[in-house]
Amino acid sequence: MPKKIMCFALFAMLLGFAGCRQERRLPDVDHIPVEIKVERFDQALSKVRPEEVSEANARWSSTYGAFYADYIPFMLEAGDPQEARTVEKNLAYIVQQKDFLALQAAVAKVYPDMAQQEKELTQAFKYVKYYFPNYSIPRFISFFSGFSVQVPIGEGYVGIGLDMFLGADSEFYPALVKTIPRYLSKRFAPAYITPRVVESVLRQELLPQAETDNNTLQHMVYEGKVLLALDSILPHTPDTVKIGYSGAQMKWAKAYQPEIWAWFLQEDLLYSTDYLRMQRYFTEGPFTAELGENNESAPKLGTYLGWQIVRQYMQQNPEISLAELLDNSDAQDILSKSKFKGK
Repeated sequence: MPKKIMCFALFAMLLGFAGCRQERRLPDVDHIPVEIKVERFDQALSKVRPEEVSEANARWSSTYGAFYADYIPFMLEAGDPQEARTVEKNLAYIVQQKDFLALQAAVAKVYPDMAQQEKELTQAFKYVKYYFPNYSIPRFISFFSGFSVQVPIGEGYVGIGLDMFLGADSEFYPALVKTIPRYLSKRFAPAYITPRVVESVLRQELLPQAETDNNTLQHMVYEGKVLLALDSILPHTPDTVKIGYSGAQMKWAKAYQPEIWAWFLQEDLLYSTDYLRMQRYFTEGPFTAELGENNESAPKLGTYLGWQIVRQYMQQNPEISLAELLDNSDAQDILSKSKFKGK
């Protein structure tokens, strides 16, 4: 599987908390020449009939290039693209299946067009170009693959798996609870497309994590940088969506932030390199088992605290630009200069 094919990593339900802090004036990006158009491969696949698969396979291979070369074997699992007869046979079978037709209809109903998403992506990537002028805007291609991948990134493209954004009340997600917990699928909604795309581009293309990050503080600051970049690129997106919290989880994290920080210090977590324990504070989950009562705590508390540290660092050092923040690989320096004490 190509290095940059990435399965879903997800956001939270869109509930309140307008969230993004705008102490710094937003830059003017209206003049930046970006206009995102989403190529609707999902619609092309939906229209093909079994007897047309042979011609379509050859055409799509040429038209969609690297995306199609990744889609067939890794997302649709329809065979080796070099073995045309096998792929065509599998495609002809797939497009007639009841489940395929039901999913096709659901995608078409939720996304008859993507005008809203194109508008959001255009504005977001104007900010991306402002902050990362050397970044080349890729193709954006929508598809569905049977819930296998949400936002894959490959050579020259960003994919948008529309079957992973059908809405929290989609009839499909309850049946997938063994592989996709409900606390995750509740976030599979149209409002998350642009934030999810931007986060994936940041993590894979613009701000990949350094291999030398091996203690908790380094992971916290990295996560904080990603979320601070989201603050800058998506200035009107709620904090709940950016970090992946419900409204109740965000309220809990804010209310108990000083105690959470004190607990991290008490447990000597900041400089711990115990990977298995560290992951408890950065991975998705319904809550953090060690903290709170009645499973009411927020998950990903290392990510949350890292965000607050980096935000406070930028507030304490207004002369620092986003680029300078992202170039600073010294997590201890960022913590020290943030003057973060848990509040």
